[in-house]
Amino acid sequence: MNGAESLVRTLVENDVTVCFSNPGTSEMHFVAALDRIPGMRCVLGLFEGVVTGAADGYARMAGKPAATLLHCGPGLANGLANLHNGRRAHTMVVNCVGDQATYHRPLDAPLTADTEGLARTVSSWVRTASHAENVGQDAAVAVQAARTVPGHIATLILPSDTCWDAGGKVAKALPVAPAQLADPGAISHVARLLRSGTPVMFILGNGALRADGIAAAHAISAATGARMLAQTSNARIERGAGRHVIDRLPYPVDQAVAVLAGVKHIVLVGAVDPVGFFAYPGKPGRMAPPDAQIHLLARVEHDLPATLAALAAELGAPAVPALPTPAQQAATGRVTSENLGRSLAALLPDQAIVTDESVSFGRGLYPGTHGAAPHDWLQLTGGAIGEGMPLATGAAVACPDRRVVNLQADGSAMYTVQALWTQARERLDVTTIILSNRQYAILLGELANVGANPGRTALDMMDLTNPELNWVKIAGGMGVEAARAETMEQFNDLFAASLRRSGPFLIELMI
Repeated sequence: MNGAESLVRTLVENDVTVCFSNPGTSEMHFVAALDRIPGMRCVLGLFEGVVTGAADGYARMAGKPAATLLHCGPGLANGLANLHNGRRAHTMVVNCVGDQATYHRPLDAPLTADTEGLARTVSSWVRTASHAENVGQDAAVAVQAARTVPGHIATLILPSDTCWDAGGKVAKALPVAPAQLADPGAISHVARLLRSGTPVMFILGNGALRADGIAAAHAISAATGARMLAQTSNARIERGAGRHVIDRLPYPVDQAVAVLAGVKHIVLVGAVDPVGFFAYPGKPGRMAPPDAQIHLLARVEHDLPATLAALAAELGAPAVPALPTPAQQAATGRVTSENLGRSLAALLPDQAIVTDESVSFGRGLYPGTHGAAPHDWLQLTGGAIGEGMPLATGAAVACPDRRVVNLQADGSAMYTVQALWTQARERLDVTTIILSNRQYAILLGELANVGANPGRTALDMMDLTNPELNWVKIAGGMGVEAARAETMEQFNDLFAASLRRSGPFLIELMI
């Protein structure tokens, strides 16, 4: 057995059974091993940002790591943006990065790079294999590192000779400790704070936003009057009819500051102290009032739903039913964010997975879909745009029995448009809704936020109309059927039709 064969066999032995791949010369022995070893599904991406973003989406929904197969330092570099997003989402990913053979590296061939240095920018664990006989054990440790709560990016760099040399060995899975309840002292402290009657705001993130965590938070709120918000960007929220509603802290600084105005105590549950994405002249960096006290109930590595349930039990707070949500009718007429939210609330299928990279136009879509059929909502977590389409791709691979709906801004879609090709190749049930305003609308807002005074040259940098993007033709060129909608009636018909068919479909929604 060579090193590459021991790598594949060890990954499968460790229940890593999907590999999103964009291989090159140094990975050919891994590719060849796939022909001889059953159990690994290999999904080809035409750009490494698609590969890494798809691995992120897969792990968020599967609850276990995917592997990636990337080509040398530059291939890893192409995938770094969505690994950055995955790191912020605490996603489990095992990157397998080919590299120059150990004896070829001193020759400084063109693809030679500081691969370890690149990997460390996004990885919690990095190792370069030294010999074929160690590759299997290295892979098992990488999976263990990725699975360690709350989830991590682990990168194993594989010089070519460690893959083709003989002596490989299969390694068994290594133990991973489960998430633990938060410190009982922290639970008691927050309980005393709530009993004091002082106004309290909870901010929930990460695993606290599963249905049971949100339900426990509502029990606490009903018993004490504490307010509850999700942090602005979250890896996965379980929501929809029959589940408890939770709003998110707004992205714009002024709105976030207004929501938190007057709050004296903020309790963090798997969330971070709310700060703005950027600094702006004359605006605060922290969203909370300067005199607000921050209390840490639980860190992201704790069992967050169990911790909220323990707090509810200590308070004697009984469970409360989710409030019924009124049935929605699909919107008609002009395309607006609110109307699109109404149509999605009416038409979204049961147990859909929504990947949200709707950026500026989409700020009304989350609140507008509280009453939609039960679904999962996946967000861009690290601010590096271009993950919506790859997230949808990976989620569809993880959950082939569920329809994935990608709410996608047109400008950021161009970063990883190759994901459409992978969706067509794999016949994935993804409906992509391109929000086509033919501009980088969020940057127009940022110009105002920083007090810039743009002229024609600056505004041209935000414009996507010279030439205009034609998403129906772009999708068709990738093998994905597509159509354009200019009214809500047209959108409703196309969206409903996409749900009745198998495979991917794209709607260019003119806004």
